Amino acid sequence: MKVKARTKWVKSAARKVRRVMNLLRGKPTKAALACLAFMPHKGARIIEKTLLSAVANAKNNFKLDESSLYISEAFVDEATPFKRFKAASRGRAAPRKRRNCHVTVCVSPIEKTEAAISKSASERKA
Repeated sequence: MKVKARTKWVKSAARKVRRVMNLLRGKPTKAALACLAFMPHKGARIIEKTLLSAVANAKNNFKLDESSLYISEAFVDEATPFKRFKAASRGRAAPRKRRNCHVTVCVSPIEKTEAAISKSASERKA
């Protein structure tokens, strides 16, 4: 079961938030929150709020144990940019795009089945 949380219209470029998000995919939520606490990026604060919201959704709405959750899906989509103009030389105006993004985090409970255990053991050997 996937539990989703989404933060929309974040005033940051999607590629700046994606570089933080790429480090977290597939990690347990506690480990991901520990990593985010020490990252200096603005995107880390945004992802941290979204991840905490997803964990709270899982705990309150679906009665899942928050210590057994991991990040199953996480992605950052581009939103419509705000179009602004900045003064340029010789009385002209230069267009600027103020980029925005939407952050989505899905968490799932870790399923301890024999197939998953044997699969992870074979991955460690390889």
